[in-house]
Amino acid sequence: MIATLTEDCTLAQKAAILRFIEGYGLRVHVGEAGSTTVVSVIGDYEPGMAESIGALVGVASVSIEAPLYPFVAREARNAPTMVRVKDVVVGGPEVVIIAGPCSVESEGQIDRIAAGVAHHGAVLLRGGAFKPRTSPYSFQGMGEEGLQLLAAAREATGLGVVSECVAPEDVPLLNRYVDMLQVGSRNMQNFRLLSAVGEQPKPVLLKRGLMSTIEELLLAAEYIVGSGNPRVILCERGIRSFDTATRGILDISAVPVLKERTHLPVIIDPSHAAGRRSLVPSLAAAGVAAGADGLIIEVHDRPEEALSDGPQSLTLEGFGETMNTVSAIGNALGRSLATL
Repeated sequence: MIATLTEDCTLAQKAAILRFIEGYGLRVHVGEAGSTTVVSVIGDYEPGMAESIGALVGVASVSIEAPLYPFVAREARNAPTMVRVKDVVVGGPEVVIIAGPCSVESEGQIDRIAAGVAHHGAVLLRGGAFKPRTSPYSFQGMGEEGLQLLAAAREATGLGVVSECVAPEDVPLLNRYVDMLQVGSRNMQNFRLLSAVGEQPKPVLLKRGLMSTIEELLLAAEYIVGSGNPRVILCERGIRSFDTATRGILDISAVPVLKERTHLPVIIDPSHAAGRRSLVPSLAAAGVAAGADGLIIEVHDRPEEALSDGPQSLTLEGFGETMNTVSAIGNALGRSLATL
């Protein structure tokens, strides 16, 4: 339920409205939509509650057709949310490029890749230290040692670090090393993990699940924001389909749809959607053209030797060429790439 207040609603009247609602054990979230103040009512309310709230002095109207995700709904804020990750802002006029390997494999590997992607214009470094893999026999990551190597690469390059958190108990450990925690597609509906990353202050990159709807993605984000952390970035990474031509289907329409429904930033992962490096540049360009606030791209200096996701990882040279392409697309739309 959303209550829209009158333009001449006083602070005393607003306080009385909030006390009335909270008196029924409901939560409230106050937001601004232009010059209008809206109050989202969160919780199970009794029949007739909408009429009771609508009768209060200072209430212009009440809608029971409110989104199920009042904290992240577009109506909750009068401007898009901008999320700062280290020295970079995601959700502003610039397009942010996150790049790096699927997983950290060795000190030399992450150092070479970090230096390479920084040279070509990336501003954030991705790299998995904990890897949830389909097969229990696949490489599962280096754990804390991998996080230490990412932190060292940050010191050498200035790139902020993004790495995946796979369990609630790992949140404190990752917080010691990374600048943004990633919740992967397989964990999008791991509600304990969502609450855990929502209870800490660092930004969270939330990836859409393999078979999840846009509404389910927004409800997952609601868990994080509702737990106290508004610094959430959504990521469209491709969804599962009947087609086997690509690893997934990049739902490019998710970008404008999400822009209509939420104030949170939206980025694209062309690597996981494609599953093949030859397709990544085109999908990356499409993401920027559709209005994405950034890209997260897998890059490896020796993809043929990669312990995970080698076929979809760009070479450093290919990443440089892709950066030229997306820069041209961004410039055509009046958006430049973010720089350190």
